[in-house]
Amino acid sequence: MTEQQNLAAAPLPQEPPAAPPPARRDRRALRAVLRWSAAVAVFAAVGAATAYGITRLERTDVPGLATESDGRWTYPALTRPPLPPGRPGPFAASNRANTHYADLRALLLPAPEGAEEDKELRGGDGWLATEDFLTQYASEEDAEEIRRQLTDHGLRHIAARGWTTQDGTRTRIYLLQFDTAAVTDELFGPWLAPYGQPRYQLRGTAMSGHDEAFPDAAQVENVQRTPYDEQEPYGVEHVRHAYLAAGDTLALVVQSREKAAPAVPFQQTVTLQSQLLG
Repeated sequence: MTEQQNLAAAPLPQEPPAAPPPARRDRRALRAVLRWSAAVAVFAAVGAATAYGITRLERTDVPGLATESDGRWTYPALTRPPLPPGRPGPFAASNRANTHYADLRALLLPAPEGAEEDKELRGGDGWLATEDFLTQYASEEDAEEIRRQLTDHGLRHIAARGWTTQDGTRTRIYLLQFDTAAVTDELFGPWLAPYGQPRYQLRGTAMSGHDEAFPDAAQVENVQRTPYDEQEPYGVEHVRHAYLAAGDTLALVVQSREKAAPAVPFQQTVTLQSQLLG
């Protein structure tokens, strides 16, 4: 910039000076803000029967996942299901129990393009039996303890979806709904998903620890998240999993693959499922 003129010494102008041209916005900065907003925006309730649109995460939306060849899956355009008439969103001020009034089955993340869906996880009417969910855990004693906890805390139902992509990565997502957010808060942290390592090991894992590589900036508002990564040496498969707590709903997201399960699709899947619940 040049130095400003000494206005006190300058003669008075005979005509008003021309107005300076309007400053041009830095379009690149604006585009960056819009991309970031699309990644972390939480869609609030705006009406009883409103459907909430969720744009697919672009490759530059989540820090650490910013290159064109990072292995990101292509998901269909995502939309939250409409709420029943007169019902608020899960995190509306009037919804003190943080209840998801939308059909929980419609809040499951769809399979990405090219994946083969696991139809058995849908169950007969879209609800998965508790027994089938418990098969995810390595120990029968652990599975029995989890069953008691779920029963004692009033588990309502479980919605699930799974698929296998062309590279052999298997994904399973389970949504467990309870009566209130107070119940899921009690179950999530100290019992099911402590920070350092999961209380219960999944089937096919010997030991899992907190996934330190999961980007903090991918955290979705109103959703608690604890990701885990299996520690080497792996078993037959490398297993990654994460627990989520959003209002009245707990979620378990599991991805596994022989030799090594890639980090990027796991982070992407967990983040998109978090957005649907948040």
